[in-house]
Amino acid sequence: MEHILREPFSKEKVRGYRAGDRVRVTGTIYTARDAAHRRITEMLGRGEKPPFDIENSIIYYVGPTPAKPGLPIGSAGPTTSYRMDAYAPTLLDLGQLAMIGKGQRSEEVKAAAVRNGAVYFAAIGGAAALMAKHIKKAEVIAFEDLGAEAVRKLYVEDLPLTVVIDCMGGDLYMQGREEYLKSVGK
Repeated sequence: MEHILREPFSKEKVRGYRAGDRVRVTGTIYTARDAAHRRITEMLGRGEKPPFDIENSIIYYVGPTPAKPGLPIGSAGPTTSYRMDAYAPTLLDLGQLAMIGKGQRSEEVKAAAVRNGAVYFAAIGGAAALMAKHIKKAEVIAFEDLGAEAVRKLYVEDLPLTVVIDCMGGDLYMQGREEYLKSVGK
């Protein structure tokens, strides 16, 4: 099934998504990789306000390349998500709606997604230039010293994603593995 997800983002809008569904996202999302996640978590631990509102946010695990003249961003492919697994449950418990990356997630992240009605989307790995075409605006909003890993506010149009973990606990990677094993008689 294919879905269109537009701002304002909410848990109600993603509730019916299932692992394997395709989604096109339009609206404001944020970038953060492991160094930014660590800093955000430290800020929260000190009682400080994070650089963006976590409630109903979508975080794209990406460290884009510099923008060419006239473009808002350079290549912007997903990074491996497990590096954020130590921090993701905290942000999900604060109301984060979705994560975008590539690769499997820990059981703790899956449990936090289910507990909070959140989802994990996979972006197209190896197609960073294609992903960048869907990013219409990009602005560094925090941790500029981190370079490519700085937190950016992005405006995306029809960003193509696939639901990997849904809010019911469905996991596309596990489903795919199970289907393969059935097909080879294991």
